Amino acid sequence: MIRTVLWATIETVTAALTAVTAVFRGSGHGRGKPAPLAIVAALVAGLAGVAVFGLAVSVFPYHSSNHDEAVYLMQAAMLLEGQLELHVDSLTGAFQPWFFVADGERLYPKYTPVPAAMFAGAMALFGEPRVTLAVVTAANTGLVYLLGVMAFDRRVGVLAAILFGAAPLTLVTSSVFLPYAPTTALNLVFAVAYLRGVRDESVAAAAVAGVAIGVAFFARPYTAVLFAAPFIFHAVYRVVSAGDGSLQPVPDAIRRNGVTAAIGLLFVGITLAYNLRMTGSAMLFPYEAFAPADGPGFGRRRILGHSIVYSPAVALRANAHVVWYFATRWFTAGPLGTGLAAVGLVATIRRWHHGSLTGQRGASDHPVEGVTRFLLAGLFVSVIVGNLFFWGNYNLLATVTDPTDGLISQFGPVYHFDLLAPLAVFGAVGLVTCRELVSRARAALGRRLSPQAARAAVIVVILAGVLVGGAASAAVVAEPLERNGEHTARYETAYEPIESGSFEKALIFVPTPYGDWHGHPFQSLRNDPGFDGSAVYALDRDAADDFAVVDEFPERTPYRYTYQGEWTPEAAQQVDPKLEPLAVKRGSKQRFTTTVGVPDRVDHARVRLETTSGDGTVKRAIGEPGDSLAIEWTADADTVRMPAADGDDSLELVGTQTVVLQVTLVQPEGGTLTYRQEVALRSGSATSGETVEVVWPPDRYVCTLVTDCGNRGTYLPDEPDAHRDGVEFRTRVDTVEWWWQR
Repeated sequence: MIRTVLWATIETVTAALTAVTAVFRGSGHGRGKPAPLAIVAALVAGLAGVAVFGLAVSVFPYHSSNHDEAVYLMQAAMLLEGQLELHVDSLTGAFQPWFFVADGERLYPKYTPVPAAMFAGAMALFGEPRVTLAVVTAANTGLVYLLGVMAFDRRVGVLAAILFGAAPLTLVTSSVFLPYAPTTALNLVFAVAYLRGVRDESVAAAAVAGVAIGVAFFARPYTAVLFAAPFIFHAVYRVVSAGDGSLQPVPDAIRRNGVTAAIGLLFVGITLAYNLRMTGSAMLFPYEAFAPADGPGFGRRRILGHSIVYSPAVALRANAHVVWYFATRWFTAGPLGTGLAAVGLVATIRRWHHGSLTGQRGASDHPVEGVTRFLLAGLFVSVIVGNLFFWGNYNLLATVTDPTDGLISQFGPVYHFDLLAPLAVFGAVGLVTCRELVSRARAALGRRLSPQAARAAVIVVILAGVLVGGAASAAVVAEPLERNGEHTARYETAYEPIESGSFEKALIFVPTPYGDWHGHPFQSLRNDPGFDGSAVYALDRDAADDFAVVDEFPERTPYRYTYQGEWTPEAAQQVDPKLEPLAVKRGSKQRFTTTVGVPDRVDHARVRLETTSGDGTVKRAIGEPGDSLAIEWTADADTVRMPAADGDDSLELVGTQTVVLQVTLVQPEGGTLTYRQEVALRSGSATSGETVEVVWPPDRYVCTLVTDCGNRGTYLPDEPDAHRDGVEFRTRVDTVEWWWQR
C-alpha cells in the first residue's frame, strides 16, 4: 500500500513540475494575462490538497507516531460538544489523555483550541477531519502563489506554488493533525492582507491582517511572533516616518497599522482570558501549567521526565543541524531546490532599489514588490534566529548528527514550517533566473548552430531539469513516507482485534507502555468527550482503579486489550495483540485452579503466592517430563490460602489488590521458566454476608529466566506458536455464592 502511495506521490510531483514548461511559455510577467496562470495556480493548490488528503488516508489511517495528534482530535471533539475540559469525577487517572493537565476532577489540554477548532469544522460538516488537512494545504499553496505575485509576478507565483506544494515538509507535515500547517495558513493570510493593505491603502485589509495574526497568536504565540517580527518592524518604520508630525489628518500608515495592532491585541486579550479560564491566571499558559520549564529560553528545560540544560551552544548546534536537514532533505528537490532559492535571493538582492522598504516605486517595480521581497527575506532571520531560543528543535533530533533518527526523520523541521513560503518564492525566482540564463545560452548557440538545433538543446536542458527536479523531490519525500508507513503497519497489526470486533456498550482496558496516558501510544483508541461512545477506553492500572472503573460503567461489557511484545518508539518492534472479554465474579469464596505445562528437563517447581500483606512459597515435585502441574488456591473475604505440605499457607486479604501466583519451573543447571498470574480481587461486605470479587480471566505471562517480564511474556492461548514447546497455561475459577456452600 505504502509503495502505491509513494508512486502516486511521485507522479503528482512530476506532473506538477512539468507545469514549469507551460509557465515559462507564459507572457513575460503575466500581468496582462491573469486568467491562464491563475487557473494553473488554482490547479496546483487543488492538487496539493488532494495529495495531502490521499497521504493522510493511506499513510496515516491510524495517525502517526507523534501522539500530539490525539490531543488535537480529542480537543476538536470536545469543542463540538461545547466543552473546553473533561470531567471524570475521581477517575482522572484512568482517563487522562496525553498532554492533558489534571486539575482536581477536570482535565484540560495543554494546547489552545484554535487548530482543534479548524479540525472540528470538517468533523461537523463532513464527518472527516482530514478534509481540513486538504483545505489548509490548498490554502497555503494558494497564499504562496499570491505572495509570489505580489513580490514579483504571476509566473513566479505559480512556480512558487509548485515548489511549496511539492515540498516533503508540506506533504508530510500537512498530512497529520498537528498545528504547524494550520498556523502557517493564518500567518500567510496575515502576510497577504498586510501587503494588500500597503498596496491599496486599505483599512479593511489591515483589519483582516489583525484578525489573522491575532488568531495565529492564540494558536501558537511564539510562532506568530516570529513570523510577524519583520512585518512589525516594517509597520513601526512606516508609522515613525509617516507625515510631518501632525496627526490632522491621520496619516494612512498610522491608521492602517493602528487597526491591525488594535485587533491583534484584542486577540492577545482573548488568549489571556482563555488562560484565566483554564489555569486560573491570565499569564499562565496551559502548556506552562503542564510543564513549567517547557517554554522558550535558555537554562534548565524540562517536560515530564525529560530535561536538559539548554545552553546557547546546544541551541546553535541543534538548530544548525535542523536548518541543514531542512535545506537538504525537506524542501523540494532537496539541495537542488534550496540552491535555486539561494540563486533567487541573490538575484533579488541585486534588483532591490533604494527606498523599496518604504514602498516607493522603483524604476521597474510595483510599489508593494520591494516591501514583499524585504519581508519575505526577513523571515529567514526572524524564524531561524527565534528558533534558537526554543529547545523543541533539540527534541526533534534523537541523534543530532543523524537525520534519519528521531521525530525530524518522520515529520521534518516542523518548527521552521513558516520558512517554506519564502523558500518557495525565492526558489521560483531562481528558476526564472536559470531560465533567463538558458535563453542567453540559446541565443549564443543560435549564433553557432541552426535555430532548430539551438531550440532542441534548450528543450533537452529544460526537460533534464524537470526530470532531475522531479526525481530529487520524489526521492526526498519517499524516505519519511516509508518510515511513517512502517509505523502504520505496526498499528494495523496492533489494532486488528479491536477493528475486527463489534461493540455496542463496551468498556475496554488498554495497556500503558508509556505511563498512565490515553492516546500515548494508542491514539485511535480515543474516548468520546461524554464517555458515551460504543466503546469506552480506560487505562489498565492496578486492581483498585480497574474495579472503580467497572463500578462507574456497570452497564458496559468489560474487555482487556493487551499484546505480547515490547512497545517501543521503533516501528520494527512488532507486537501480537489480544482482546479478551472480562467478567466480575462475586461470591463468598473463590476457588482457583491453575494448570501449567512442564517442558522437558525440569527438576522441580517453586510456587509463590503474593498479596500486599505478604507472600507464601512452597516447593512442588515434578512428575514425568511433559506432565502438567495443577495448583489450587482459594480466596474469601479476608484470606487467601494455598495448600502446603504442612497445612494451609494463609495470607491476609484486605480491601482491593492484585494477588500474584508464580509457578517457577527450575532446571538442574539453574534455568527457569515462570508462569505468572495476576488476579484482581476485592473483598467487602454485602447484605448477604462477606464477599470476594474477582476480575476474570486474570493477566497471564510466561517468562524465561526472570519471574516478571511484563508484556514481553503475555500468554496467547490461541497462538501456540507464540510460545516454546511444552508451554501451557490454563486457569479456572469456581465461585461459591453463599457462605453455607463452602
